[in-house]
Amino acid sequence: MNDITGKKTSLRFAEAEGFVHCSRETILRVKGNNLPKGDLFGVAKAAALLGSKKTSELIPHCHPVPIDFFSINFEILEDKNAIRILTQAKSIGKTGIEMEALTGVTVAALVIYDLLKPIDKGLEISSIRLLEKKGGKSDSQIAKFAAGARASILVCSDSCYAGKKEDGSGKAIGELLLEQGVEVVELKIVPDEPEEIRKVILHWCEEKMDLIVTTGGTGLGPRDNTTDTVKSLLDQEIPGIAEVMRSFGQDRTPFAMLSRSVGGRIGKTLVVSVPGSTNGAKESMIAILPAIFHAKKMMRGEGH
Repeated sequence: MNDITGKKTSLRFAEAEGFVHCSRETILRVKGNNLPKGDLFGVAKAAALLGSKKTSELIPHCHPVPIDFFSINFEILEDKNAIRILTQAKSIGKTGIEMEALTGVTVAALVIYDLLKPIDKGLEISSIRLLEKKGGKSDSQIAKFAAGARASILVCSDSCYAGKKEDGSGKAIGELLLEQGVEVVELKIVPDEPEEIRKVILHWCEEKMDLIVTTGGTGLGPRDNTTDTVKSLLDQEIPGIAEVMRSFGQDRTPFAMLSRSVGGRIGKTLVVSVPGSTNGAKESMIAILPAIFHAKKMMRGEGH
């Protein structure tokens, strides 16, 4: 099974469909509820619900997913001599729920097949497929805000600037931004000196950068100056950014609460300060990407 501990919890949705083809005479008997094994759709619906809940036990690499909503609907297509099965599923979790939606369709189709086979030897199950999937990284409605954005990364570290330590967090942030379709314009390393940090950030704001990410200097050490410097530059702090980063990190390490990460804007440039450790920086960025780029639209006055 894939490691999903690094994924965000979000609302997931999936819709799937499938068909059972039969004879014209069978369709008429289904409509008249005149079948040897009784209530066709009632039994198929109950089986689909039970089957969807067992998905992770049937498909080896599927994670157990909490199902918060599941619906099954049937449609008799007289012109095609077929029964259409449609499932919809929702979950708030770390991984998608499309396998549960597909399992529900599959089990319902098998039950319909089983209940109709005494009267129809020409049954056929076909076209089981996923119609739609929302949530997580594949949510195009959120991801579209990141595509084409420009960002720069500022590593605030005395040791990296002096060449005593290799930068890991800045590179990791760059990779995550590139995955979202963001252009990384520059990665610069400065000592954790307020004036150095201030000059670079203001210069990038003048270049109309969409996002500036600083890494390092968010702790409690005597040389951790980044947070206070960034705060002094902000036109408007956006508390929710830091709240999300710390909440996401706290689920992974009890030390996340000690981070003084901050987020806000200078003009129409977002500025986010994340920890200097590679893991801390990655987790903080995963927590806010790609939704943070929705701020671009809001700052232009184009609403939500």
